[in-house]
Amino acid sequence: MTSLAGRIAGLLLAGLLLASGLASLAWMADRREAMGRMMSAYLGRDVATAIAVLEHLPDAERAAWLPRLARPSYRYELGAAPADYVPSATAEALAGTLRAEVGAARVAGAGTRADGELVFALKLADGSPLTLRAEPPQVKPSATTLALLAAQMAVLALCGAAAVRLATRPLRRMAEAAERLGDNVLAAAPLPETGPREVAAAARAFNAMQARIAGHLRERSEILAAITHDLQTPLTRLRLRSELLADADARAKLLGDIDDMRGLVAEGLHYAASARAAEEAPQPVDVVALLDGLVCDAQDAGQSVSLDAPAVLAPLTTRPRALRRIVGNLVDNAVKFAGAAEVVVSTGDGWLHVTVRDRGPGIPADQLQAALQPFVRLEASRNRDSGGTGLGLAIAQRLAQALGATLDLRPRPGGGLEAGLRLPV
Repeated sequence: MTSLAGRIAGLLLAGLLLASGLASLAWMADRREAMGRMMSAYLGRDVATAIAVLEHLPDAERAAWLPRLARPSYRYELGAAPADYVPSATAEALAGTLRAEVGAARVAGAGTRADGELVFALKLADGSPLTLRAEPPQVKPSATTLALLAAQMAVLALCGAAAVRLATRPLRRMAEAAERLGDNVLAAAPLPETGPREVAAAARAFNAMQARIAGHLRERSEILAAITHDLQTPLTRLRLRSELLADADARAKLLGDIDDMRGLVAEGLHYAASARAAEEAPQPVDVVALLDGLVCDAQDAGQSVSLDAPAVLAPLTTRPRALRRIVGNLVDNAVKFAGAAEVVVSTGDGWLHVTVRDRGPGIPADQLQAALQPFVRLEASRNRDSGGTGLGLAIAQRLAQALGATLDLRPRPGGGLEAGLRLPV
């Protein structure tokens, strides 16, 4: 068993079975001892009565009386006892009781046979041998006792299951909270600081860690936003001064560099703003209409973008601006490196799938995850002349996390790239 719940349940079950088994053995031993004392008490008096009856009967009538003198747990036989018995503690204890009741001379021997039967060699007053065969004291649980034991085990099993659930539920909650924390630190809800003292302390520590991580991320985003914002003014002055350059070729190169820097600054601002995507209020969205508008805008701008979506789709509760920005970044990325993009919408298994496909150079499989990181440019798979800041896919990834969605890149069969966005319905 690899799970903690399974191990705890197994340990509890083994302990319960062992405790119940020991308790049952102790009960059976005590019961057997009590039955032995009872048998010893009434056997002596009963044998004394039987011997007295047989001694007052003629020899010819004794055999007929034996069934009347028999009891469910023992019977009498005329004649010598079998010789295959061996001495035993149980037989000797009962023989002592018989000697006290009928006299030592009347008990010639006692022992136990191989099948467990107790044998007592007795003598009547006229010297005639009499054999007493008795079953040893046995403890057989009744149906009621077995039912009570089964009920006890069931109650203990239920209590054990409840204990396992109480022990593992905080761990499951913490694991789920860690998953949410990994998806989106800023939007993850804190753990409730309730329950037993140890659980509440662990929840407080987890929440404190989450708050520190969120604070670091906000601080980083604020620093990035401040830097990129403050760079806009010097870039504007630099552009104005570059216009005064007499050398046209140098002026064109400098203006191109300035435009690249302004694009980087703008993308930096967008990336910093993506950290606040969770602040947008979710609302019902007609995804097909939203994507159709995005595709039409791209087509109006002269881009080759197509949409393949169901005619009717149930509204999806999400953040529309964030969703539009995600798909827009994916489309821009595809158009930039492939010249065209295909947007495909489908549903299934409780998810809405939005896939953006292209026939560009693609990305090597070992670099697909790196492409989603900020400021990463994959020069081996993309054309450097086409530009780019390495933030478009990173922004889409951060916004997808804010929506509770997943974004993954994969090679497209036949060449190209597929960017798959999966949103919970």
